[in-house]
Amino acid sequence: MVTVLWLLALLGVLGAFDTLYYHEFRGQLPARLPGLRPELKLHALRDFIYVVVFGSLPWLAWQGAWVLLFAVLLAAEIVITISDFIVEDRVRKPLGGLFAGERATHAIMGIVYGAMLANLVPVLLDWWRRPTGLLLDPPPAPWALRVGLTVMAAGILISGLRDLYAILGFPKPLASWPWRRRADTGQAAG
Repeated sequence: MVTVLWLLALLGVLGAFDTLYYHEFRGQLPARLPGLRPELKLHALRDFIYVVVFGSLPWLAWQGAWVLLFAVLLAAEIVITISDFIVEDRVRKPLGGLFAGERATHAIMGIVYGAMLANLVPVLLDWWRRPTGLLLDPPPAPWALRVGLTVMAAGILISGLRDLYAILGFPKPLASWPWRRRADTGQAAG
């Protein structure tokens, strides 16, 4: 389980880089609505799944029937990510497409996610054989790693709420902060 948590931490670092650099700084996605609404919906959905994954694995054991719910969340994340690959190609065409580095980052994230899942499957099978319960059972991982993943869960929650705020059409100053839109081109300025 410790390997799972380290791979999850690496995924979190890559995801933070992708979100902060490509989605926020370079792409300024929340400021480019309504065209990017479909992509931001997928990002928000995935973020809420990641909040559960990042926030629970360092502390909880999903035993017995709870494994099924956790497996459904992991499968939903995969479906959302594949859908996101398709949707972002379509909605970002008018903006010149995906950044090359962003596509490479997504590929690396997919590899890390697959490695994390490969290491998580034996844990899930062990939990499946145990009595049903959602138990406080921190794995023997460094305390800093468990706390770091919990902090990442909080950051993911903030990112998901920001995307949700933007797609629900709440006041633009907060949805597009810190980016302001250029009236003449529709492009976001930094």
